[in-house]
Amino acid sequence: MSKQAALPVLGQDDAACCAPMVREPLGEEDAAALARMFKALSDPVRLRLLSLIASHEGGEACVCDLTGPFDVSQPTISHHLKVLRDAGLVGSERRGTWVYYWVLPEALAQLSALLEIPAASAQAPA
Repeated sequence: MSKQAALPVLGQDDAACCAPMVREPLGEEDAAALARMFKALSDPVRLRLLSLIASHEGGEACVCDLTGPFDVSQPTISHHLKVLRDAGLVGSERRGTWVYYWVLPEALAQLSALLEIPAASAQAPA
């Protein structure tokens, strides 16, 4: 396992974090934490990296598998992966000379739950 400290899972003790915005407003702390995640995903390279990791066979990808699809340097890929990790979207573990990454499902569940729109609210106001 990684020697890095585990990232806290937002909202485990506070259901308000993950309630859809149409039901109740976010608190200041939850909004700041979730904004970090959304900000990390606002970059096209990071969004593609997250997608590559999530869709990789076995649910995790070696950094060596993530550099080929991009027209940026390996240090740039490492920077983007660090941003995703710092935002709590991916976990990582060093194995020998390579680092492996996986998506943290609880983080994606938080983002998804926040954006969830109940069917009755999905219609545009008249």
